Amino acid sequence: MLEAALDAIRQILTPPFRSVLYKSLGMTIVLLALAWTGLDKLALSYVVVNHPWLQTALALATGAGLVIILAFLIAPLSILVAGLFLDDLAEHVEREVYPDGRIGRALPAGQAMFMAMRFAAVSALVNLLALMLFFVPGVNALAFLLANAYLFGREYFFLAATRFRSIKDADEMRRRYAAQVFFAGLFIAGFVAVPGLNLLTPLFGVAFMVRIYKMLSPEWRG
Repeated sequence: MLEAALDAIRQILTPPFRSVLYKSLGMTIVLLALAWTGLDKLALSYVVVNHPWLQTALALATGAGLVIILAFLIAPLSILVAGLFLDDLAEHVEREVYPDGRIGRALPAGQAMFMAMRFAAVSALVNLLALMLFFVPGVNALAFLLANAYLFGREYFFLAATRFRSIKDADEMRRRYAAQVFFAGLFIAGFVAVPGLNLLTPLFGVAFMVRIYKMLSPEWRG
């Protein structure tokens, strides 16, 4: 599993993965800039002050609040955008690592969009949980790590498995190998825990879990 993680890290530095990273970051920045402009105008439109210094203080306070909100949103939003390209990356991993093997089928557009939204929702949930636990000494780091390992391990394994299996079969396989999937999720949790590096989570997650799926799948082990 460690070898699979190292191979996945090397692969996310290759041109196809970098291309997706640039596109997802570019789209994320544009969306965040639009959100900043809209929220800033919305917040200031509800407050009318007659003193210039108070207006300036209010603008600064609003800006600081928006920085915190958008910093919280950048990881789930980047995952949502990158999620639109994960199927293509999974196919690239399959062709490069297993050139003689069967290539999975792309998910239907609706299902791919739903899965991207699920990735973003999971990321937002985990970040919110981490924010709430930040002030609880002794449990915050451990809870954050375990929550990430379970949630992201499950989601990325499900993505890799549904390219070859029905949703029901993929879920049954995930349950059968729950311990292995959770342990693999710990590697992904390491990415999520590091600011900046967490933007690479979708790229590493798909490159890593395609390898894990084929390690666990009977037709590939045999």
